[in-house]
Amino acid sequence: MKWDAKIDNAIKKIPDFPKQGMLYYDISSLLLDADAFGYCIDKLVSLYGGREFQAIAPVEARGFLFAAPLAYKLGIPVLLLRKGGKLPRKVTSMSYDLEYGSATVEVHTEDVPQNGNVLIIDDVLATGGTTRAACDLLRQSGAVVTDVFAVIALGFLNFHKKLVDYKVEYFVEYT
Repeated sequence: MKWDAKIDNAIKKIPDFPKQGMLYYDISSLLLDADAFGYCIDKLVSLYGGREFQAIAPVEARGFLFAAPLAYKLGIPVLLLRKGGKLPRKVTSMSYDLEYGSATVEVHTEDVPQNGNVLIIDDVLATGGTTRAACDLLRQSGAVVTDVFAVIALGFLNFHKKLVDYKVEYFVEYT
């Protein structure tokens, strides 16, 4: 288990949300703390700065908030992964199952760096289903995906089972 006290302290824990008996980890409180958010970005630069990535692919929507400043600092592009129907040009899509239905993730087909290594970033890693779909989508589109990052990992939801093929990093894991 990884643990960064500064990041954990900036994340509010909301009991009984979205339903009774659940504990919600509110990452928006981390974004409200400029010092803690900057600390996250600096840690990301330290973690990935020496690596060879041709793009960073954040998962909609809060993954965008961490990927964009990191991409700027590393001097590489941001390759947006969006929910179905949100991108205007030709897309490649990947559908996946959720506990309560299904969803689709898309990418602009022409933007994917062929044989280029792409880092996937999200804010929270839960069951791993969305992240796995993002990895599969990019690989199907011609990219190489070896690494996944999330600020928070919810280990009790067993994301590891769906992401065994990837190097997964995170700052805080709640078990």
